[in-house]
Amino acid sequence: MPELPEVEVTRQGIEPHINQQTITKVIVRHRQMRWPIPEEVSLLQDQIILSVKRRGKYLLINTAIGTLILHLGMSGSLRILPVTAEIKKHDHFELQLSNGQCLRLNDPRRFGAVLWQNWQQTEPLSQLASLGPEPLSDDFNAAYIKDKAKTKSIVIKNFIMDSKVVVGVGNIYANESLFLAGIHPKRPTNQVTEQEWQQLVSVIKQVLAAAIKQGGTTLKDFTNADGKPGYFVQSLNVYGRGGENCVTCGQVLNECKIGQRASVFCGFCQK
Repeated sequence: MPELPEVEVTRQGIEPHINQQTITKVIVRHRQMRWPIPEEVSLLQDQIILSVKRRGKYLLINTAIGTLILHLGMSGSLRILPVTAEIKKHDHFELQLSNGQCLRLNDPRRFGAVLWQNWQQTEPLSQLASLGPEPLSDDFNAAYIKDKAKTKSIVIKNFIMDSKVVVGVGNIYANESLFLAGIHPKRPTNQVTEQEWQQLVSVIKQVLAAAIKQGGTTLKDFTNADGKPGYFVQSLNVYGRGGENCVTCGQVLNECKIGQRASVFCGFCQK
């Protein structure tokens, strides 16, 4: 599943092509996604795209009458293409624009989502209402996360991957951040010190920011019909390296499942 850096780079990739463009046509080719695509998306025709934002792993395309909310799920991708481009299998949703281009959602597994929220709705959609703070914002800090953790005894890796605690710290970046902070992924949250929380918050911000920066140069062109967004080509310290030697101490890295997710760590460097 695309993680926060991949989604943010997707936002940065499509924004210059769709921002301030008028939507000339809305096409739904397959309405049954993770949730049925609402009929209200047709209201977007003739609306101007005012901004393209991100909340967690959701992309928010804002207009004067409401917001189109997109989630890529496990296999979804967005492309900017000429409206005349060949329709490919699994091209389920499309916005055609006044510049002759279109924003096309392709999703083989249909675990992605196309949602709608009009400006009259005072409460956010349930999918957004429970989300924690953005990890790169000032709201995500050591005092905040220490307070959230004070009554918890779950393992720290599951805790930082909980989108109600903080959004966007997916499996890859949780593995990497815990390694760099020197914290064992199975450590109970109520045994983490204030200094360790400060270190972990700082590392999470650094890891995600670096991944976003790297993604700008390594992710394939969003105007290339044959390109498929994917995980960035990057040097990882632990993720995917179970059984190999630790880059810091040379000990063999351990691998296990935590919350049904692959977890790799150094039993010597992480306590």
